Amino acid sequence: MHDHCSERMSSSETRAASGLALVFAFRMLGMFMVLPVLATYGMDLAGATPALIGLAIGAYGLTQAFFQIPFGIISDRIGRRPVIYLGLILFALGSVLAAQSNTIWGVIAGRVLQGAGAISAAVIALLSDFTREQHRTKAMAIIGITIGLSFSAAMVIGPLLTRVSGLRGLFLTAGGMALLGIMIVAFIVPRSTSTLAHRESSLVRRALLPILKHPALLCLDLGICVLHAILMCSFVALPLALIEKAGLPKEQHWWVYLTALLISLFVMIPFINYSEKKRKIKRVFLSAIVTLMLIELFFWRFGDSLWTLVIGTIVFFTAFNLLEALLPSLVSKVSPAGSKGTAIGVYATSQFLGSALGGVMGGWISQHGGLSVVFLGSAGLAAFWLAFAVIMHEPPYVISIRLPLSPEAICEAGLVERLETVAGIVDAFVVAEEAAIYIKLDTELLDRATLEQLVNQSPVVRLA
Repeated sequence: MHDHCSERMSSSETRAASGLALVFAFRMLGMFMVLPVLATYGMDLAGATPALIGLAIGAYGLTQAFFQIPFGIISDRIGRRPVIYLGLILFALGSVLAAQSNTIWGVIAGRVLQGAGAISAAVIALLSDFTREQHRTKAMAIIGITIGLSFSAAMVIGPLLTRVSGLRGLFLTAGGMALLGIMIVAFIVPRSTSTLAHRESSLVRRALLPILKHPALLCLDLGICVLHAILMCSFVALPLALIEKAGLPKEQHWWVYLTALLISLFVMIPFINYSEKKRKIKRVFLSAIVTLMLIELFFWRFGDSLWTLVIGTIVFFTAFNLLEALLPSLVSKVSPAGSKGTAIGVYATSQFLGSALGGVMGGWISQHGGLSVVFLGSAGLAAFWLAFAVIMHEPPYVISIRLPLSPEAICEAGLVERLETVAGIVDAFVVAEEAAIYIKLDTELLDRATLEQLVNQSPVVRLA
């Protein structure tokens, strides 16, 4: 048996994973620190209305969605680093523009420019260039955990920072974080010698149309779109509800978010373990959507005291964080072999579109119907999502693996057909120009070492 699966990540792999995770963290902090404070502090800006506050909250999503896939494709052509530098510079410029603005329109323009620095696809591709096959899942997990933690940190740091330095200080800090990201990519992330064509993390244009036609993936894309619409919609109303209905000064909101996030992170872990170990993802997934819908109705009907809003916020974040963790895992399970990178690209675009939609929708409802109706609108979004999610099948419990192929194996005529008869192999796809095969594998039925022997077992040896 091969023992390289148990090898540790090399120092350059660890440096690349931790450095790029920090780049993600700084950018996420800069993007989301605004979320809990814009509805409250933003009303002091010239020309501010609830509808325009909603637009400012969601505006980054429009440009992020628009540039996400093109920036990924460009990074394959001209290299990852130039695209990452450009994206971080755009983000910093947008932050400075928003910081210098005294009007709501200036902040909206700054948020639009922040979103134009859509670097996630290039960062993930750069990470793939550095990490060996057997460590890529681990490296991606480091990034995933960092994104989750930085979102949680942003919800607490945003109100604390704005309390001290106002919105101007908040946006300048976000710009500073983007510049720190540039320094990390320049000086900490090692230089890569080659750009790896890797279909698990890069976008492949030929795979785009099949992914856009894939019914199960479309349901998940719709799901992340609605989830982020509900998040943005809720944060048009929740900070204001804490002030107007619960009488909590905006300087003290940080402890509500800190309490809610810490409790929710502990509560969701057993659910994630149960969904994977017992193979009950669909049950947990649907329960979380129902919980999200019910908590929005709870906010609408009972969100008029501090303790109901705090309890509601804890339950909201538990359901939100659970769905935020389950959805990418489902995309990775459902996407065809060799198309995961493309599927994640479309999924990320859907997420940013949802952010834009939710901000605009929340602001518009708040202006025309009042705060509590925003929660009703969010509950309606969750009900709409539930109607689609109910028809979802239980996903295959598989992981994606890319293996190099020997010249003999590439030439073998019926390799894919042979492998797909093996118990545990759900899907296989050969890419001759990469001299590699992409496989969806159920690790309970087949381990990686046996799979490697099966893949590169030549027809001659088998006949002998």
